[in-house]
Parts: sequence; structure tokens; C-alpha cells
Amino acid sequence: MLHTHLTTCWKLSYPIVGAPMAYVGKGRLARAVSEAGGLGMLGIGSKDSAAYIAREAQIARGDDQGRFGIGLLAWSLASRPEQLEAALAARPFLISISFGSLAPYAARIKQEGVLLASQVHSREEALAAVQDGADLLVAQGTEAGGHTGHVSTLPLLQSILDVVEVPIIAAGGIATPRGVAAALAAGAEGVWIGTCLLASPECDTTEDARSRIIAAQESETVLTRAFDVAQGFAWPPEYPGRALRNRFSEQWHERVDELAKDQEAQQQLREAVARKDYDLAQIYAGEAVGLVRQRLPAGEIVRRLGEGTEQLLRERYAALLGEA
Repeated sequence: MLHTHLTTCWKLSYPIVGAPMAYVGKGRLARAVSEAGGLGMLGIGSKDSAAYIAREAQIARGDDQGRFGIGLLAWSLASRPEQLEAALAARPFLISISFGSLAPYAARIKQEGVLLASQVHSREEALAAVQDGADLLVAQGTEAGGHTGHVSTLPLLQSILDVVEVPIIAAGGIATPRGVAAALAAGAEGVWIGTCLLASPECDTTEDARSRIIAAQESETVLTRAFDVAQGFAWPPEYPGRALRNRFSEQWHERVDELAKDQEAQQQLREAVARKDYDLAQIYAGEAVGLVRQRLPAGEIVRRLGEGTEQLLRERYAALLGEA
């Protein structure tokens, strides 16, 4: 068995947390990850209601009162305080608040006895999150799908491991046992996975999206603000989104200032999103997308990652140390 903070203190079978992917990572996916021995997370978008949070949290918990987490957006909570109230009412094991300051929310979360995590993208963000009360940091590299920063996972992980004392897990570019083993060998206490779950049947997306994920190569993503700008989402500009390249991103990625004034292009994207036309609409995915080649159940992915990592560490790293 792998021995990290997540397996010894959290009692997970595997040091694996499902990333909170808004709009596609719902209760069913969170439940599957947790049942397999990881920790599943609900992803809450800026437009999601308190009723939605309550409903999906109940699915994630299941009849056996299983553990799960909820991921919230700091920049959205100021205008949507009911999201935090609904998340706390759902009694999750963990709440993640990312892409902004934890300071306004940390005391309330701790008062309720819920663990607090935050995705960070620089040494400065890591230090601020710990000062504000984070119990766990997620070093999210720019390889990650969805919204992220600009520093790669391994340099980011190295830059913060020696300057904070809370547990750190790694996110971005991790989709096989080799990736998990690399993160653990570097000093992470676990991993935070998203892209490798996108083709799973429990992921709330379409068959067309799954097919495009499976067909995509690692070089076919783009880190862009185009989709946010066109849809009027108030994401802070320092956190663009990594998505599969398509016609819309190719046209507008380098012209976002112009896009902000082009109502016709904005309407074109809104209509494409509504009809799930992925030639224009976004599919958020990370650079690990090139490693996703099957429609595997989420639980099987978690187990393969966990068991494969343990075997790899036993064989590979014992040999490196001359202990084989």
C-alpha cells in the first residue's frame, strides 16, 4: 500500500483526488472516484445554484454516507455566498476554494470542521493560502485542463514543497501510474486528476466529446481566454483555460480584445455551446489528453492508477536504489 498523508490520515486506499470539474464533474463521478478508494469532488461553476449543490452532493454521498469534496471558485463566491452555505450544509469531507483569496471564507469552513484546500499556481499563492488557513495545497501546473496558471507542474511543485508545511498534492499532466509515481517521488502526498476521467461514462458530457478526447493528441490543447471572454465569464485574466483546439480558439485565441467587442462571434459561441457543437464550443482538457485512449469507468481508472503506481515504485525505484 502507498503511504502518504492521504492514505494514512485521510484513510484513502489510493492518494488520488478527482479534480472538481464544473459542469462535467457531478455527483455520479465524485461517487465513483470515492467508491474506488480515492476522494471524489463536485465541481461547482459560477452559475450553479444552491439546490444543484444539494442534489449533486446527495448523489456523491450515496446511501452509505460516503466521503466527497466540493470545489468552489473564490472569485464567484463574493456574489454567490449561497454556494458556500449550500456546500457547508452538504457536510463534505473537503472544500476546495481556488482562483482567489481564501481569507473571507476559511474561518467559517474551519468552524464547521471541514478541511480546506486550495489550488495554487505560484509560490506566492501557496504562501498566501497557507497564511489564510489552507489545510492542503494543490500545486496545479499549466498542463492541467480547465482554468489554470502558467507554471508547469514539476517546477511549481519544487518551488513550494520546501516553503510550506501543509501537505501538497500535484495536478496537471498526470494520467498514468508513471505520472503519479513521479509526483510522489518529488514529494507530493498525492495527485489531483481530471483529464484522464473525461472519457469515463460517469463524466457528464456527450459521446461526441468523449470521442474527441480519445482522439486528441497531447499537442492539441490551447491555454486561452477566448471562451471566457466570448461568454462573458468573469474569470480573472491570470487564469486562462486549457481546452482542445477548435475553430473558435484558432480564430480568436490571439484576438481576445477584439472578441470582447464582437457580439456576433459571442452569439455564435453561445449557440454552439447550447447545441454542443464542439467545432466551436469548448472542451476543457489538459495536456495529458493524449494518454486517454479508452472509455474506462472512473473507478477502474482510479484503481489502475493506484495499483500501477505501487507496482512501479516497488520495481523501478527499488532498482534505482540498488535494493531489487
